[in-house]
Amino acid sequence: MHDHGHGHTHGHHHGQAASSAALLLALGLTLGFSFVEALAGWWASSLALLGDAGHMLTDSFALGLAAVAARLAQRPPSQRLSYGLGRMEALAALINGLLMIAVVAAIVWHAVERLLTPQTVAGGTVTVVALIGLIINIAAAWLLSRGGNDLNTRAALLHVMGDLLGSVAALAAGLIIQFTGWMPIDPLLSVLICGLILASTLSLLRQVFTTLLEGVPESLSLPEVGRSMAAVDGIVSVHDLHIWSLGAGRVALSAHVVITSLTDWPAVLPRLQTALASQFGIEHATLQPEVPRTEPIVFKRKRGDA
Repeated sequence: MHDHGHGHTHGHHHGQAASSAALLLALGLTLGFSFVEALAGWWASSLALLGDAGHMLTDSFALGLAAVAARLAQRPPSQRLSYGLGRMEALAALINGLLMIAVVAAIVWHAVERLLTPQTVAGGTVTVVALIGLIINIAAAWLLSRGGNDLNTRAALLHVMGDLLGSVAALAAGLIIQFTGWMPIDPLLSVLICGLILASTLSLLRQVFTTLLEGVPESLSLPEVGRSMAAVDGIVSVHDLHIWSLGAGRVALSAHVVITSLTDWPAVLPRLQTALASQFGIEHATLQPEVPRTEPIVFKRKRGDA
């Protein structure tokens, strides 16, 4: 008969109010201007502006997901949803990613048509709107840089920095058309912007599939976590180690922990929980203590470990 012990700890996010406020303000700026830019792009017949509007809309959705995830993460689990609503972020991101791939395909199709049959683009309008978009993105990046250092805010900041590049490309298209009249630059730079959208979308989808398939988060290494656990004082070895994402920035872990005597478990458990939380940010761990037995060992305490 084996004693089965669970260690669960729940951390509190410092500066969560500041992060949520920064996310919401950045969301308002980028989402509002994405519609303005889309209308201006349609009026000026600029695919570069339309592409940048699509990029900003994608990142606005990402900012919205981050803000919603921050709120949903605070809701307690229910009897039906024992892990809470963290996975809603992954499901929404999956839908968003698939939609944006369709948007990219449509913009590239129209860009090819524009290259074959060039159309007049209002370069002055493109320049002015792209310049405003650049200012908006700089303001959003400033807000997020001051809003906190949690994973959601850092990921949102990366999206906004991608928007900055898109605005620079659209601004370059407007200036080149305005001063040289070379119209093909607009569809060419729209394809470049689509490349930015596609890169961020594929990265998002890769993270989504990792979460939905309960894979180890990209920020963590299963062998590294296992070796760190085995190095905790009082632990002989660790096996049956699993790490997966619960969504909304939460990571779960389960493992069998081999110790010399089960009477040592009350002292070993807090040390192990502290190590997981401080080194890897894992605050939801289910740990089963075991005494040594003859079976394959995956992670074993090294000689000389303190």
